[in-house]
Amino acid sequence: MTARTPAKSAATGSLIGLALGDALGFPTEFNDVPSILAKCGPWREMELPRPAIVTDDTQMTLALARGLRTAMGSGVLAPKRMERPVREEFVDWYHSPDNNRAPGRTCLIACNLLDGDRPWQEASQTGSKGCGANMRVAPVGLVPGLSDEQRAGAAQLQAALTHGHPTALAASDLTARAVRLLVQGAEPAGLVELLRSYARQNRSRYHTQWLGDLWQRAGAATPEQFIARGWDECLEILERLGSAARTVSPESDPCLATGEGWIAEEALATGLLCFLLFPDEPLTALRRAACTSGDSDSIACLTGAFAGARLGAGVWPREWADRIEHGSELGTLGALWDA
Repeated sequence: MTARTPAKSAATGSLIGLALGDALGFPTEFNDVPSILAKCGPWREMELPRPAIVTDDTQMTLALARGLRTAMGSGVLAPKRMERPVREEFVDWYHSPDNNRAPGRTCLIACNLLDGDRPWQEASQTGSKGCGANMRVAPVGLVPGLSDEQRAGAAQLQAALTHGHPTALAASDLTARAVRLLVQGAEPAGLVELLRSYARQNRSRYHTQWLGDLWQRAGAATPEQFIARGWDECLEILERLGSAARTVSPESDPCLATGEGWIAEEALATGLLCFLLFPDEPLTALRRAACTSGDSDSIACLTGAFAGARLGAGVWPREWADRIEHGSELGTLGALWDA
């Protein structure tokens, strides 16, 4: 791993890239590639829509980011200190009049249940591993000063508030880990193997302090058995990703190699694949991610988070960054963490 300069403003770059990908993929979600090409023209020339409107992906990323800022403003990040403000932000998002961007069903059900005094584990949808778990997790990878334990616990807890399936937890942990590794200067060529090693090391590690009795509510025999199921599914998709990154043509639909991204592990893998196909061409990576047959906004959202974490804020065209919805708040949060 080689260190890059902190001056790249990785947190700002990641948050802005995430929103740009989200806005670019918003009009193409639910469309197949021929339909996207007919509507948008050649994929390498796709332009940011006017206005550049984001979806629930960016909205929930901001909710998590605000919750983390509040939690860390009152002391060291810990489960109870994090859970309350993040929960409140998720409930605020649920009730917001702007929550009209085709939000995921699991998030809606869980956030409705979080609006009250019940333990959060009672709201968690333990059968769901939708990409809503990790489309929003990038801030956990961007916040400085966390230990590996805090970062893993926070990534899994924020996922579990809505998506309690073990694969949702593991995929969110891996997504935050990928963002952090890229901030720290990990080279794209070695990223998949670093993630596979991390998954193997954590395969049977259940973060009881952060997750409580979630494993019991999911009906698992032991906490280790519960979480291992999620890591095993992630290891399978990382194997596919490693092969795809070496062999897939950039002109083919990435979803054909690593999945359509509606579920958490596929969103991670396909978002990473688009980034790895064009590690030094962030706009091309975003356009490839937006021109896919699956959950295009979530795939492109993650691709933008990875590209911005590696390359920094300066890689995004000012004309795009200046008109992205919520751009001012994204920049403020990024600057806080870049400082």
